[in-house]
Amino acid sequence: MSSTHARRPSRKDSPRLLLAIMLGPAALVLIVMIVYPICYSIWRSLFDSTGTTFVGLGNYVEMFQRPSTLNAVRNNLIWVLVAPLVCTVLGLIFAVLMERIQWRTAFRLIIFMPMAISMLAAGVIWRSAFQQDPNIGLVNAVVVGIQDTFSGTSSYPGARPREEVGITQEDDGAIATDSLATAGDVVNFPLIGIKPDDVAGSSIAQPATSEATSITGTVWLDFVKGGGGEAGQMGADEQGLAGLKVEAVDASGQTIASTTTDDSGRFALEVGSGVDASIVLPSTNFTASATGVNWLGPSLITPVVILAFIWIWAGFAMVMIASGLAAVDHTLLEAARTDGANEWQVFRNITIPQLLPVLSVVLVTLIINVLKIFDLVYVIPPGESKPAANVVAVQMWTEFGGNDYGMGSALAIFLLIMVLPFMLFNIRNFRKGRES
Repeated sequence: MSSTHARRPSRKDSPRLLLAIMLGPAALVLIVMIVYPICYSIWRSLFDSTGTTFVGLGNYVEMFQRPSTLNAVRNNLIWVLVAPLVCTVLGLIFAVLMERIQWRTAFRLIIFMPMAISMLAAGVIWRSAFQQDPNIGLVNAVVVGIQDTFSGTSSYPGARPREEVGITQEDDGAIATDSLATAGDVVNFPLIGIKPDDVAGSSIAQPATSEATSITGTVWLDFVKGGGGEAGQMGADEQGLAGLKVEAVDASGQTIASTTTDDSGRFALEVGSGVDASIVLPSTNFTASATGVNWLGPSLITPVVILAFIWIWAGFAMVMIASGLAAVDHTLLEAARTDGANEWQVFRNITIPQLLPVLSVVLVTLIINVLKIFDLVYVIPPGESKPAANVVAVQMWTEFGGNDYGMGSALAIFLLIMVLPFMLFNIRNFRKGRES
């Protein structure tokens, strides 16, 4: 009588079974979430937008014939050349400084804090900060404040004289009399081109009286809401322009007297008797005040978005490099200092070579991030600047949004091809680090 026995798993089979149990779920997720989408995207990129006509590599050929795609590739190249390098250098500087200051914890927290903010929220913050309106944008509020401090502000931008009243606006914006005046003359400046609301609350214009040693006059807004009055003549309801600078300029072009108008627009220039002069309202009275830089315009939008990225990721670079600095052999540093090397020589010849593996990992990781950058480029640029700031990931999203899934899939594969070499480089570095 024979009996059969079920085969029991040998000790040799146990590790394989355990490995299959442990890696099976992860492998399944990898296939479902990564392998299948990549394979399907490759297949879908070979068809047209409807998915019914096979076009082969037609989408890839057309991709590089579109100006929008070429602009996106160019912007990605700018990103790769600028953002990772600047982030890595700043991270290195911050990491070195962090070892030399007492309040290093607070410093580390301040620099790393932007990493705690989502890219979407950071984009909203930077778009608000760089608005052109100084009342909204923080950056332009500072710029305009500095400009106004050094150049002064205009009282009545856009003002101009009435025609045929004996005064003319010069090329530089100044308003001057056509003829010379002398002491005892009264010179009036009826101006238009000013919003009545800009002079609301000012005093009613008053006629100036003649003075023996002065040239007098009045500057007023020659306009009344609802109409009425006579052009060039001071009306009962017309308002004076206060705070305007008025100058008397002699025949040689020298300013011999200067003053400002009072609340009712009147002025008096002490010139002395027998002196002829032109009366001038300088252009500074009428030049529009600073409105700020159009940071979000097409010409500056890419540097602004790159700056936002650096603000976020410099903290990551700092922390990574700081961990590498902690592993540096300090006995070598002390030995170099003992041999007479200065701090720059120690940093360049000893610290940097020991940090090269960390620096390469940081740099390559940031390159991968900028190649697939999307959030900041999608959120920060306003509508008119989006084409100028376009990158491959945003172009891919645009194609999918326009239901051109063939072109969108081709762009996705193109983006994968760009990122793949850097990912393999990082994997190789990780393996080297583990083996060492």
